[in-house]
Amino acid sequence: MSAQAERKTENLPQWKKEEVDELARIIDEYESVGVVGIAGIPSKQLQDMRRDLHGTAVLRVSRNTLQTRALEDAGFGDLVEHIGGQVGIIATDENPFSLYKELEASKTPAPINEGEVAPNDIVIPEGDTGVDPGPFVGELQGIGANARIEDGSIQVMEDSTVLEAGEEVSADLANVLNELGIEPKEVGLDLRAVIAEGVLFDPEDLDIDVEAYRSDVSTAAARARNLSINASVPTATTAPTLIAKATGEAKSLGLQAAIEDEDLMPDLVSKADAQLRALAGQIDDEEALPDELQDVAAPAEPAAADDEDESADDQTDDEAETEDADTDDDDEDDGDGAAGLGEMFG
Repeated sequence: MSAQAERKTENLPQWKKEEVDELARIIDEYESVGVVGIAGIPSKQLQDMRRDLHGTAVLRVSRNTLQTRALEDAGFGDLVEHIGGQVGIIATDENPFSLYKELEASKTPAPINEGEVAPNDIVIPEGDTGVDPGPFVGELQGIGANARIEDGSIQVMEDSTVLEAGEEVSADLANVLNELGIEPKEVGLDLRAVIAEGVLFDPEDLDIDVEAYRSDVSTAAARARNLSINASVPTATTAPTLIAKATGEAKSLGLQAAIEDEDLMPDLVSKADAQLRALAGQIDDEEALPDELQDVAAPAEPAAADDEDESADDQTDDEAETEDADTDDDDEDDGDGAAGLGEMFG
């Protein structure tokens, strides 16, 4: 606290000093500190809200001058401009986005009174009002609702906007809304601003779709990882996939080039056997074949070979490993198969 602030506090009555000290303690103790509007909230409902916040946030309502002094002394001067009307200081260890979401979710519908300003357009919905025929139909028509008597009751024939946002509620409108049980406003703690880690957040900064935001971040991360893999940029995240991709490409190259490596021998033998059987299946004279190759049917047309490099380049983030390529170029190796068959026949 600055020397000037200390002098100002010394001039306060004792109870005010204690209140400023308590506010200062709250501001200093929590990670996020904000200002909330409490206008229009009945005392009992405010107490319920304070109780519901227990364990999550602390709400302190005090005189505006004392709240201003405590905020200034704590270096939270950016919040002072939001001190006005009926307000309180709220403090929490949660991040501002979670705080805003919780406060918005806690708001409840409430009736609106004469003289209040409509927070949004007030609409009387189409349908049966449940009110018996009588003077009330005239009251509805008087505030601009399309109403008439039908089937023994008063009906509103279409959704009727009877007051636009920002306009003042008249006595007649307040009475009609009360009669219909329409509660056009929400009552709750209205977060005006909050500071966390030195950053000031306004409500419009905090009013985001968290799930959509999380999805966008996840998509961006997946695309970045895919780009890194396709560009062969090794990182802690992409290295396992790049190694698997390189291993698959090396194995595919070894098979194509018929490199007699110990790790490739089982696949090379399987490949040669498949080529031999394919060739044997095309020979009509079974007597010309050894016993083990007789009754070998001609194989079906081989499926199109997979291109190992292209499949790796098109890999999405959801693929955890690059598949090993066992694709062969049968046309190039048929000669080897024929030579092997010739040797068998002597």
